[in-house]
Amino acid sequence: QIQLVESGGGLVQPGGSLRLSCSASGSIFSINTMGWYRQAPGKQRELVAYITVVGTTNYADSVKGRFTISRDNAKNTVYLQMNSLKPEDTAVYSCNADVRSSRDSKWYYSWGQGTQVTVSS
Repeated sequence: QIQLVESGGGLVQPGGSLRLSCSASGSIFSINTMGWYRQAPGKQRELVAYITVVGTTNYADSVKGRFTISRDNAKNTVYLQMNSLKPEDTAVYSCNADVRSSRDSKWYYSWGQGTQVTVSS
């Protein structure tokens, strides 16, 4: 009943930039925190950044100063601007969100399907 769809991944050279987007749709009453995670091959999934409904943000140390998370509450969309990309940023990036359903008023921790980001020359 709630779907998250990411876009914006791809191949980029070291030092380049990408902007990821994640839009939520379906039976949405409200959305609380939205975030981005990533998982590289052979590694555990890790938190990249999250943003609360009032705009408070938090970043992994490895991306501070290079990545910026933002959201458009009217569009139920969260963004991740990634600058100065490094090969070690290569991973599948997934978004998630705490969504309150308009059908049953319950909260659901929803995930997108993921988008591949590859940083390579």
